[in-house]
Amino acid sequence: MSTESGTEAGTPGPTRRERNRAATIAEIKEIGLQRMHESGTTDVRFAEIAREMGMTAPGLYRYFASREELLTALIVDAFDDLGTAVADAREAQPEGDLWGRLLATSAAYRDWARREPQQFSLIFGMPVPGYRAPDEGPTTEAAKRAMGQLQTTFIEAARLGKLVPPLLDGVDEAFVKGINEAHKFDHLMPDAWDGDRTEVAEALTPATMQAMLMFWAALHGFVTLHAYGHLEWLGEAAQEALFRSTVEQGARCAGLPTAP
Repeated sequence: MSTESGTEAGTPGPTRRERNRAATIAEIKEIGLQRMHESGTTDVRFAEIAREMGMTAPGLYRYFASREELLTALIVDAFDDLGTAVADAREAQPEGDLWGRLLATSAAYRDWARREPQQFSLIFGMPVPGYRAPDEGPTTEAAKRAMGQLQTTFIEAARLGKLVPPLLDGVDEAFVKGINEAHKFDHLMPDAWDGDRTEVAEALTPATMQAMLMFWAALHGFVTLHAYGHLEWLGEAAQEALFRSTVEQGARCAGLPTAP
């Protein structure tokens, strides 16, 4: 049985003060995004947010210790929002339908970027002047969660024995060194993965890792052009056809199954 606050019986819910604080934080972030959208930049100014909320700029520091902390929160929200959209699209497809899942996640990525251009710019656009994300902090973890859906597709294909060598199998030593130094498999393996990690690691060769990043680069390039209206001259049907071809070509080059 639940109480009026929606919590389980005997478990105290948030106090009125905590609810008010959470609501104020949400409003600050919403206004910050609105100001970005109106100005066409990814910068935020405490003074402008405070003025719109009827507060003093110092008053905002009770909720965010600095402009950087607010930007970090907005970036985490953006990655989480993107990750949720992509994960939901992937899980809506039948398990084992690798092509269907890849196409769905790619489309969700594209549609989210078009729907949330300011958030897309915040995480994938020009760096915000004067801002540096904390090393291995919340933005890094949020980015891994969001971008892990593409990696999961490759892992699932390897687990099902449907991942074949990519068309381009030559890999420069500098790339191999780069992915090794980045501890590639530390962030590739989802916490929920219960299979043989060694087997999957062997399947995700440097050539496949390279192909995966090349696939993402091609997809991201299309998404960026689409999000900012640079493909409008093609018309909706032609844009959709080009998008599907981009995803299918990328899958074939990367060794993933494509449309039946």
